[in-house]
Amino acid sequence: MQVSKIIPVLLAAVVLAGCVTNGNQKQVGGGLLGAGLGALAGSQIGSGKGQLAAVAIGTLAGAYMGSEVGASLDKADRLYAQQAQTDADYAPIGQRISWNNPDSGHYGTVTPTRDGIDRSSGAYCREYQTTVNVGGQQQSAYGTSCRQPDGDWQIIN
Repeated sequence: MQVSKIIPVLLAAVVLAGCVTNGNQKQVGGGLLGAGLGALAGSQIGSGKGQLAAVAIGTLAGAYMGSEVGASLDKADRLYAQQAQTDADYAPIGQRISWNNPDSGHYGTVTPTRDGIDRSSGAYCREYQTTVNVGGQQQSAYGTSCRQPDGDWQIIN
């Protein structure tokens, strides 16, 4: 797996980091989720000792990013971001969908960049460019999600 494929996994950790809803638990939950996703991303790089190092680095980076944004994004931020993602699932390619939480000042965008049929699964998939701005710090990533048989979308990388 290339480094460019790790960033969406880490961004997923960032977006999902606030799954626990109160106080310090949100930061801890984000850190744990980020660590898990970072380790998964690292396991896809290289082989042997190089792969072990990539897992360790992925775990640490994911834990840090997840806990930092988990501490920052609140429930309303996640709802705004989720709605933007849902809108982007059906928006024309290239149309930027923005979200903004006026209460926290956090904002971001989701832009579908390409779509098509996945050769292995036959599922309809879309690639996205996503940004999240928290406290003046912007994170950007590319990712892909595919429509599942039940109609839901799942991030695949």
